[in-house]
Amino acid sequence: MSEKVVVIYSGGMDSYTVLNKAIRAGYEVYALSFNYGQRHVKELEVAEQVCNSLNIAHKIVDISAINQLIGGSSLTDDIDVPEGHYEEESMKSTVVPNRNMILLSLAVGYAVSLKANKVFYGAHSGDHAIYPDCRPEFVKKMDDVCRIANYEEIEIVCPYLNNSKIDILTDGLKMGLDYSHTWTCYNGREKACGKCGACQERLEAFALNNAQDPLSYEA
Repeated sequence: MSEKVVVIYSGGMDSYTVLNKAIRAGYEVYALSFNYGQRHVKELEVAEQVCNSLNIAHKIVDISAINQLIGGSSLTDDIDVPEGHYEEESMKSTVVPNRNMILLSLAVGYAVSLKANKVFYGAHSGDHAIYPDCRPEFVKKMDDVCRIANYEEIEIVCPYLNNSKIDILTDGLKMGLDYSHTWTCYNGREKACGKCGACQERLEAFALNNAQDPLSYEA
């Protein structure tokens, strides 16, 4: 029997690539998505469609109640999403306090219940500057904790931790992945805005791969 793993799957291009990488590695994949009150909830609709098409187990868990405790992010509060590149100071408003620690903790609990021994998530080097919970030191410490937090040892796996979004897209295109089945924009409108940090990083990755982004943009 195949080894069971849990993949934290947002519906974005990074986690989409990680999901497919785990499937192609021969794992029995259980995808786990979270509604944490994000304004770009459209990504969850995309995630559900992808998992249905791949015929893999998928749960969408509503944890939006946590916003009573961890407000202050432009992704969850009534605060305008800043425009510009991730390198700009203003992008710090997109940080959701402690998000990945919370999501990983829940995913590890799910893995234990499934008798899986790995949890995958899509942190990458482009996130290191702005998101503390995507940095190698965070991943290392979480991996250490998750190996001893239960009777069962769970490994935290980040296949692209030291790679850029450009590298992730390069790998996905080599796998023949269709990125029209992803959603990246922090604004959950009908079309991607093309101006927020997430959109700009995505567009940059496609441009540097000499590839056409299949999504439609407002700008």
